[in-house]
Amino acid sequence: MEPEPGPAEPGGAVLLTGPRLAIREFHHTPADVDALYAVFGDPEAARYLPFEPRDRETCADQIELYVEQAEADPRTGYRLAVTVLADDEPAYATPIGTAVLDLGDHRSATLGYALRRDTWGRGYASEITSVLCEFAFRTLGLHRLAARADPANAASVRVLTKAGFQLEGRIRHDLQLRGTWYDSLLFSLLEPEWGGPDGERG
Repeated sequence: MEPEPGPAEPGGAVLLTGPRLAIREFHHTPADVDALYAVFGDPEAARYLPFEPRDRETCADQIELYVEQAEADPRTGYRLAVTVLADDEPAYATPIGTAVLDLGDHRSATLGYALRRDTWGRGYASEITSVLCEFAFRTLGLHRLAARADPANAASVRVLTKAGFQLEGRIRHDLQLRGTWYDSLLFSLLEPEWGGPDGERG
């Protein structure tokens, strides 16, 4: 099943679907706040994220910012909710994680994702990455996607490599948390290198 991009006009609501997942705008509702807190508030789920675990109030504030970003014109990025496709209406199903495209200059963006811990190991991160690449290159017309990964996060490194991202290098002391400096691996994927949702390149 090929991802189906939703509208991408500035301020327009986005709904993307893959074989098993839907990626939609966040709503400022108790259910969405609880869902984001289940990811950002879990120290294990947030282990490789570039911030400390967040409390529920902070997650509520984050969603308020996501909603404002979705309504901005021009839109500077996409902070989206990931849900599992089921009988529920995907635009309102309970999120299991987040998907991110932060837009930059020169038709570029930074890609990211985070998932609730009990959904790990099901291939969802690879599907999110595939859907975001489809949206970025085919719908938004971007030329370059970048992604950062903690060198210890072998799962994310595998996801990015499988999607065709190339390792550009290691950024030393890229992030400081809890008094400790952490390196990052920088990956990128260019539109001419992308093989589409089926991953066929060349």
